[in-house]
Amino acid sequence: MAKPVVIVVGADKGGVGKTTISRTLLDYFSANNIPTRAFDTESPRGTLKRFHSDITEIVDMTTTADQMKIFDTLNAVSPSVTVIDVRAGLMSPALASLRDIGFLDAARSGQITFAVFHILGPSIASLDEIAETANFMQGAKYFLVKNFINNTSFFEWDQSTYNSYFHRIKDATDLVIPKLNEMAFEQVEVASVPFLKFVANKGMSDEAANYSFVLRGYVRHWLANVWSEYDRIKLTDLVGASKSVTRSGEK
Repeated sequence: MAKPVVIVVGADKGGVGKTTISRTLLDYFSANNIPTRAFDTESPRGTLKRFHSDITEIVDMTTTADQMKIFDTLNAVSPSVTVIDVRAGLMSPALASLRDIGFLDAARSGQITFAVFHILGPSIASLDEIAETANFMQGAKYFLVKNFINNTSFFEWDQSTYNSYFHRIKDATDLVIPKLNEMAFEQVEVASVPFLKFVANKGMSDEAANYSFVLRGYVRHWLANVWSEYDRIKLTDLVGASKSVTRSGEK
């Protein structure tokens, strides 16, 4: 049986686009035919579940019962990848819980592949999160994500300041998520479908839709740029799969 892969997407600061990144990851794995499940920790009202309802379960990660739903089933389910979309403010407590239950030790010993996508905000306070998160990153793949989806500018950082934080963690990797056309982003939100389905002009149940050709084009172009970043970091290698030559949803 393939080694289970757990990807945590989060930040202690809100409004940095964590769920958007989770959605692109789920689309990327789907297009590469990698079985994936997701947990939305924005309990009781989940945002990720609205877009990926077929593979997403809403959980309260602060409760032992819901932690068991996630981690006691890692070797008992067919999906090889588990994506956990961590709600704002829960990143550090979630990692502490993973330490307390022995998950981080299992990752260090190679029983589990563990990756963290840390979505950074524009302020120095967001960089301070790196210092706190660094304590949990031994044995994990750590990705620092600059997400421009919300028109974020990282003007409050100078490069030397950023580097002083970035280099605290061995093997940390930079990722840049470009900005998506605002009207296109809004239309996907209204449609409440995955980005891939929007591009394919399909509704949630694969029924024919009537989305704008122009806005679909913007989303297709943006998604291809996001996926090129995931290809660059060899994300499919992380889960022990080779990237499909022709991905579903791509032309």
